[in-house]
Amino acid sequence: MREMQFKMERPGLLQQGDRVKVTEGLLPSNYYYTIDPALAMSGNFPFRERLLAREGVVTVVEEKERGFYVTVEFEE
Repeated sequence: MREMQFKMERPGLLQQGDRVKVTEGLLPSNYYYTIDPALAMSGNFPFRERLLAREGVVTVVEEKERGFYVTVEFEE
């Protein structure tokens, strides 16, 4: 299992237990991931930490000082 955190701009877009699909974006030296359809975005990950799974389950949705964060668990 692998957990990743995503930043969500508005509350209520995702709930704990939701199954989500992610798309992979490519930068010159990193990958980033977006929960479809553009609900939340991950930070950047180096090539060696590339995510292999494309579907996961939301385990935590929380509000922090800097915004809303979603934790998704992937089977890898």
